[in-house]
Amino acid sequence: MNHDKLFVYHLHQDDPKKCTASKLLRFNLIKPIQRRHIINTWIVLNPFSDDIISKADQQRISNGLVVIDCSWKKGTSIFSKSFRGRNKRLPILQAGNPINYAKLFTLSSAEALAACLFIIGFRDDAELILSKFKWGHTFFDLNYDILEQYSSANNSEEISIIERKYYSKFFP
Repeated sequence: MNHDKLFVYHLHQDDPKKCTASKLLRFNLIKPIQRRHIINTWIVLNPFSDDIISKADQQRISNGLVVIDCSWKKGTSIFSKSFRGRNKRLPILQAGNPINYAKLFTLSSAEALAACLFIIGFRDDAELILSKFKWGHTFFDLNYDILEQYSSANNSEEISIIERKYYSKFFP
């Protein structure tokens, strides 16, 4: 995956020392972008979207992938606004970061980016993203089996079936 096609719309709402997007920017693994510069053909990771990312989106992601970096406390108000691009969400995963360890639905920006890349088939890039964090391997330790299943699915519908089975593990 061309790292020139990985973008962050950075809202600077979190502690800069803990902000994963800031660290990825320092390593030049992602590029900053303003909201108005997001292109319609790009994928925008939006946890409130109804559409789930899948490997069927690989070509579109090669055009551009945007992660929105904001505080989870403000996420509802941020994502209630419309973002240009194809808004897609990740399937259910557990956070491996120390702040939200093992919680569902609370991935850091780096985890979201890595999960997306893993699911669509760019595993080496996913590992590179999380290699910049001491806890990065923890995300893969917690989610490796389910990430394997998600990445083997051909489309969003298949991922949705896998996701429902996985979700029932946490909420029987």
